[in-house]
Amino acid sequence: MTEPTSLAPASAPTTVFIADDQAMVRQGFGALLAAQHDISVVGDAPDGRIAVTEVARLRPDVVLMDVRMPEMNGLDAARQILADTREPKTRVLMLTTFDLDEYVYEALGMGASGFMLKDAPADELVRAVRVVAEGQALLAPTVTRRLIADVTSRRAPARGRARALDVLTPRELEVLELIAHGLSNQEIAAKLFVAEQTVKTHVGKVLGKLHLRDRAQAVVLAYESGVVTPG
Repeated sequence: MTEPTSLAPASAPTTVFIADDQAMVRQGFGALLAAQHDISVVGDAPDGRIAVTEVARLRPDVVLMDVRMPEMNGLDAARQILADTREPKTRVLMLTTFDLDEYVYEALGMGASGFMLKDAPADELVRAVRVVAEGQALLAPTVTRRLIADVTSRRAPARGRARALDVLTPRELEVLELIAHGLSNQEIAAKLFVAEQTVKTHVGKVLGKLHLRDRAQAVVLAYESGVVTPG
């Protein structure tokens, strides 16, 4: 008798929480994401204070966080959510109407995984949630780097942050620079003529040595320390 074929267990869907003071935005994004087979919307909130409480209770994989909300703005709410050290960590994707929003820059510096413009195409939002959930790459690197470049062009390089890079090897510093230019692990591997797994190892060491949450913080640090200059 032929043994029945065992099926691999289906992976759990990515859980998402939406925080936005506009009901239409919450409903629209919620319906769009809930229609995806691999995404589950577990809740929403009209302000930052409720968002912090509900996220702590529900522990979603990804939070879509509006920047400007009543009671508690998205920046303060994101700061509290990102300070939670429990595993697995909840990742925050900022939502904004303005692509050069300095509040978003601050959010990236504190550990938000990226940001989306509210009027972005639907498929970009879905892809963004998946990318952030996997923690693989900085979201929307072109727009994000333009934001970072715009802010850092008005500031002098931070000497203390530059000295922090002394712990990196020359190869790790090179990888940091390529991350800041928006290259994926695969693109970095091709440029350096190494295996993609080797690049993943280097990226892990860069984040670990510099005590960074993810690639978004690495890009901010690269600009603030002068490793990459705006322009």
